[in-house]
Amino acid sequence: MTDLASSTLFGLPLPEIWFGLVFFILAMFLFLDGFDFGIGILFATREDDHEKETLFAAIGPFWDGNEVWLVVFGGALFAAFPEVYANLFSRYYLLMFAILAALGLRGLSPEMYEEREDEQWRRYWGWAFVVGSALTPFLLGMFAINWLTGVPGIVSVPGVLGGLAVVALTVADGAAFLGLKTRGSLRDDASAYGIRAVVAYLGLVALTLVAIYVTTPALQSALLSLPVIALVLLSAVLVAGYVVATRRGEYLAAFASAAGLVFGLVTVIAVTMFPVVDRATGLTVTEGIVSTLPLNIMTIMMALLLPIVLSYFGVLYSVFSGPIESGETYG
Repeated sequence: MTDLASSTLFGLPLPEIWFGLVFFILAMFLFLDGFDFGIGILFATREDDHEKETLFAAIGPFWDGNEVWLVVFGGALFAAFPEVYANLFSRYYLLMFAILAALGLRGLSPEMYEEREDEQWRRYWGWAFVVGSALTPFLLGMFAINWLTGVPGIVSVPGVLGGLAVVALTVADGAAFLGLKTRGSLRDDASAYGIRAVVAYLGLVALTLVAIYVTTPALQSALLSLPVIALVLLSAVLVAGYVVATRRGEYLAAFASAAGLVFGLVTVIAVTMFPVVDRATGLTVTEGIVSTLPLNIMTIMMALLLPIVLSYFGVLYSVFSGPIESGETYG
């Protein structure tokens, strides 16, 4: 135990590794639960009851498992950077409660929708599903940009633009997933919405970065750094790849492009933020990390558990792969 308390495992830069791991977990949540959000938003475009049931069936096996990544994100942030966790949740506690409420609405709506055949009942809970699915990524985007810029309030121009960008990205993500899970006119319509959404996402990301550049001078040099510029250019390439793949009916490639866009966006935030982990207080990664002993123990536990979690999701998605069959429902 003396060695574990005196130096990091194998001399590894564990503060930086955990900083990257926290954002990797955030990206996993945004990608996996992102297609659930996107499908929930696309639910508003459907009037046919059978198509609505198909959308529910597409996310049914996945959405509650996908939300595990948000819990892991919060746990990892608390365990590795407790002061940052406390600062963020005290500074943006109303935003955090709003995110939880939106997530609760999104999760409750399908269950309530299936409880009755009444048209008015289903209309109400159908729209609740759409609102929860749209509001959650919007608020998450605001949170991420506010964290990056360190603004003291909840609402800011970069935050609103970032929230809209995340909403557009989840629609593109959801449309690509529906390309894998559905057929016929439903898939064609979703693909058309996905193309519009991914183009809108690129424009909104550009506006967000410009707004951050104008409103946060401390981040200007980071935004003009080679890694950020390269990631932005890569995002433009991925958007083009998404559009081409979708038009060719290569939905797996489109879904992979959506994944690249999600991880690219989160990486831009992380790279722009580093080495500061809480801009409002100026706290750096090395200042905010926990002491050496718990850091080493957490690293050992994460090295053991993360492969198991990833394997579980691999099995889950392989078991429920392929298009929705006729007669499949949410329940």
